[in-house]
Amino acid sequence: MYSISNTSLLIILAVLILISAFFSGSETAIMAANRYRLRHLARAGNKAAIRVHQLLQRPDKLLAVVLIGNTLANVFASAITTILAVRMFGDVGLVVATLVLTLVILIVSEIAPKTIAALHSQWVALRVSWVIMLLLKLFYPVIWLANSMVSGILRLLRVNADGSAQDRLSMEELRSVVLESSGHISSQHQEMLLRIIEMEQITVDDIMIPRNEIVSIDMEDDWSSILNQLMSSRHTQIPLYRDDIDNIIGILHLREALKLHAANQLNKETCTALAKEVYFIPESTPLHTQLLNFRREQCSLGLVVDEYGDILGLITIEDILEEVVGEFTAEEPSVSKLVQLNPDGSYIVDGSVNIRELNRLLHWHLPVDGPRTLSGLVIEYFEEIPPAPVCVHMGDYHIEIIKVQDNMVKTVHVFPPTTKR
Repeated sequence: MYSISNTSLLIILAVLILISAFFSGSETAIMAANRYRLRHLARAGNKAAIRVHQLLQRPDKLLAVVLIGNTLANVFASAITTILAVRMFGDVGLVVATLVLTLVILIVSEIAPKTIAALHSQWVALRVSWVIMLLLKLFYPVIWLANSMVSGILRLLRVNADGSAQDRLSMEELRSVVLESSGHISSQHQEMLLRIIEMEQITVDDIMIPRNEIVSIDMEDDWSSILNQLMSSRHTQIPLYRDDIDNIIGILHLREALKLHAANQLNKETCTALAKEVYFIPESTPLHTQLLNFRREQCSLGLVVDEYGDILGLITIEDILEEVVGEFTAEEPSVSKLVQLNPDGSYIVDGSVNIRELNRLLHWHLPVDGPRTLSGLVIEYFEEIPPAPVCVHMGDYHIEIIKVQDNMVKTVHVFPPTTKR
């Protein structure tokens, strides 16, 4: 090497620095590439994506070939720099050469290529993959020996070196991915995806129709009243009971009842005979589980019960689907009908409104881990039914109770954190 001219050594030095930059950038690009996007490209038959995916399956081999190449390039670069420094400046040049080489490697071989690779990880990874894969095959014995020694050290340290485990995202991480994709998917699709993710955290009692709002028919009423309810009902399925809804008889399908009515055969006895068996749902059932249960049971309506078997409410498959796609009807969403905006930015809210839906409508952050309604939240705070008027602070929200009736908080005046009072 001492017989080689200074010009040749400088050219070799420049090439070695570029090789070091290549390996540094390759490592950053491949490790920072979006694995889910690469997996999608690989399934579509993209050969470069397949290579990158294979490299990521064994990060120990990838790191070995990158670090071996990078280390060799830096070692040879250091040796050549030393020779040039001695030739040109004598022993004093060693200190200067070391400082200059360190600065050049830091900027040209590390910071610059890694920054470019991090900003354009997928583009760089797809284009360098064939080189890394080729080097992996050429230096396989050296890489195998290095990985064997590393594996032995890791076993001594009791570190699991199994690289076959697939990456898994938690629900919160998946939610973050969807939120960060706002520039790539429409806001409507983004909202639907977020609602699907939230279904695992929502139970049937969060969205059920409460017991006191269930449209049902008492078969102890006179026939004219029952017939009037049947003819005026907006629902296709109606629960039938005797005296109390806990004494449920079954679910009547209105279409079948109307057929008998057209044939003048509809009466209390035939109504009762037509009633189908009730499908009961535990109150703590998650929405995504109940959606699958509806499909398995081939039904679309169920009554929600507590641990004692008492009926708490009613839920249909449409209620669950509306959690994903929103209201089916073209009318104004039911929650917004219970909320009135004031000119000063405050709101008059019906106490029966569902807190989770209210938060979703107005982007509020009222607690949802307790009572389901705003009335229940206020009553829980006071630990009794409060009088009206009275005010309360819940976090950043100022709430004035306007009306209390029938053991419920009927109307409240809510001042959000941004509202001036």
